[in-house]
Amino acid sequence: MKSIIKLTTIINAPAETVFDLSRSIDLHIESTKHTGEKAIAGRTSGLIQMGESVTWQAKHFGIVQQLTSKITEFDRPRYFVDEMVKGAFKSFRHEHRFMENNGQTVMTDIFIFEAPFGWIGAFFSKLILKKYMTNLLAKRNAVIKSVAEAGNKF
Repeated sequence: MKSIIKLTTIINAPAETVFDLSRSIDLHIESTKHTGEKAIAGRTSGLIQMGESVTWQAKHFGIVQQLTSKITEFDRPRYFVDEMVKGAFKSFRHEHRFMENNGQTVMTDIFIFEAPFGWIGAFFSKLILKKYMTNLLAKRNAVIKSVAEAGNKF
């Protein structure tokens, strides 16, 4: 059973800035410091591009895990999509959408995922994983917002 998380963040910065910060490997690492996340293969720094992949290593639920995702759709500065190629999920697709309106950017994340292990995974997803992933994305978005609104490049 697939789960869907939809988050909207209003950012006082141009869409181009928010788009680039959202695909920054370096800023992603900064925003997930609490998990010890690091890029270990593929694109490991800078701005990820269409067709590129990155392998992340992080500690979640007390277990060190690796996950590889690839950019499968890309239209700067409107949207990009990354999808899991290999990792702990049965599947995931993360849509990043950006719409500029009166000097602000409406950043929308649509994260569609499915846990492995059938009904056990679905139960775990409903009970724990969906909230965990929502919090992870919200923390990441807060960092993007803070950096973008400060006018910083990362």
